[in-house]
Amino acid sequence: MQTTESLKRRIKSAGDLLSVVKTMKALAAVSIRQYQKAVESLDDYNRTVEMGLQIVLKERMNAMAQSKDMPIRRMGAIIFGSDQGLCGQLNEQISVFALDYIKETGVKKENRKVLTIGARVADYVEDAGQPLDELLTTPSSTAGITPLVQEIIMIIEEWHFRQNVDHFMLFYNDYISGANYHPYKVQLLPVNRDWLKDIACKKWDSKTLPIYRMDGDRIFSSLIREYLFVSLYRAFAESLASENASRLASMQNAEKNIEEQMQDLYVQFHRTRQMTITEELLDIVSGFEALS
Repeated sequence: MQTTESLKRRIKSAGDLLSVVKTMKALAAVSIRQYQKAVESLDDYNRTVEMGLQIVLKERMNAMAQSKDMPIRRMGAIIFGSDQGLCGQLNEQISVFALDYIKETGVKKENRKVLTIGARVADYVEDAGQPLDELLTTPSSTAGITPLVQEIIMIIEEWHFRQNVDHFMLFYNDYISGANYHPYKVQLLPVNRDWLKDIACKKWDSKTLPIYRMDGDRIFSSLIREYLFVSLYRAFAESLASENASRLASMQNAEKNIEEQMQDLYVQFHRTRQMTITEELLDIVSGFEALS
């Protein structure tokens, strides 16, 4: 049977752990809002890129209509996960989602190039038998997203021009609300033709269309590069928000379990203390009777 002192120590340890869990809960909640603000800040930027594409594409409608979808010969997959733990099934879910989609496309392993963001999702991908070509760490804040986006764009260009990768897919967890998220995929390249057609067919907000004097191909390439930046930045921010949402859910469960354990420990402590007092009283009564 445990003594009152050992139970006191266990109660103190549980209380310290509860404080840590509550702190991690608060940090996760703050981080979710931080990354959601980053996603919201992209809206105006993305709108500007789409407006530029809308003007350039009006002269390219015929060429777009005649072009056909390219078959997938070599695929580049970019999978977003986490470097840190305590985030539930986040890494396992996105790795399974990504690998199942890649298998459905019928692309052989030797024709795949895989880049993972986060060491933990990389472990799941490798355990499933898919070799990795690149591994990047996750940023610790929004300030670290832009340099990583630029690095990924350089990797994409190298894979495309030197290794003939013709399709690029993004796989990340899309944040919904609270502690909820779901796996999500985006075809990064080639750019979705239906999306481009929708942009080209939109009605311009004013009666006067802007003009441009630069070469159309050059402007189009620059706008597509900005589109890549927006897509990758959003994938980072949504994935990081989902990671913290999953961590928030884990911490909520941990907090509940610790509080239940502390209640049990308090009950055991009071019961043990009462038994100790009762035994001491019985000893006193027995001693008094013996002396009498």
